[in-house]
Amino acid sequence: MKPAPFDYHRPDSLDEAAALLAELGDGAKVLAGGQSLIPMLALRLACFDHLVDISRIDALRGVERRDGTLWVGATTTESAIGADPAVAAAVPLLARATPLIGHAQIRNRGTFGGSVAHADPAAEYPAVVLALDAELAACSAAGGQRVIPAAQFFTGLWSTALEPEELLVGARFPVWSGRCGFAIEEFARRSGDFAIAGAAVAVELDDGEDRVRRCAIALLGMGPTPVRAAGAEAAVTGRPLAELEPADVGATAVAGLADVPSDLHGPQSYRRRVGAVMTARAFAAATAEAAARPASAGAGNEAATSG
Repeated sequence: MKPAPFDYHRPDSLDEAAALLAELGDGAKVLAGGQSLIPMLALRLACFDHLVDISRIDALRGVERRDGTLWVGATTTESAIGADPAVAAAVPLLARATPLIGHAQIRNRGTFGGSVAHADPAAEYPAVVLALDAELAACSAAGGQRVIPAAQFFTGLWSTALEPEELLVGARFPVWSGRCGFAIEEFARRSGDFAIAGAAVAVELDDGEDRVRRCAIALLGMGPTPVRAAGAEAAVTGRPLAELEPADVGATAVAGLADVPSDLHGPQSYRRRVGAVMTARAFAAATAEAAARPASAGAGNEAATSG
């Protein structure tokens, strides 16, 4: 099949893009890398009168350290994120999620903002954004810029808190310091497929008894949006690693989830089992990394900038 007819716009600046979205209204759709949108248009799963291509806007591209956080511009390609030493140093979980996204050709065109705004619940970047409590920056011609916490950004299947005239500008990630470990695990039928289930985990230990000082767990493929496993986070926080079994953490993470999908990949019970195992593996890997760090060591202390 071929896409339904549409008008194509390619603005040169953020202001021009915002003005176009305000003028065109609900009939317009932002085009970034196109790796999710174009297949949907081709299959006529989506239809828009106007596409606004933001790939030419330099202000939306790049990675840099800003006041103790890492800023990632919306049109930064996934391959650029995966190769950037500033990302690997400051937000290791984002760097480690990148190779799991599709194939190299997809990552060369796909963008950070495109993945996050598309809001596929099985995608890696939305889960990382949620796990790390990133702040999403959006702008519009009428309202200027606003910040949306990750916990409020994903509202449903392929839907977000962005208004029709708003454009995702980028995200600001907090940089964890101290004895931290990070891991993402997922299971897919084939390499490059969307995950059936997975988990992104970040852990910080104290300097004394290897107690969990803080923990973040986000699940992918386990609901209509990425899901924060708040119960499992609370269950491990404050406890020494010696008391924790990764399998128990995995079981707690998926317990009580109300909207686990049941589809052609398997029934809900199967996805729960896979999700629990992926969480257990990611938690074990993250805690092992954190425990191996000497006291007062930290990830992401380098003041690197790239872009």
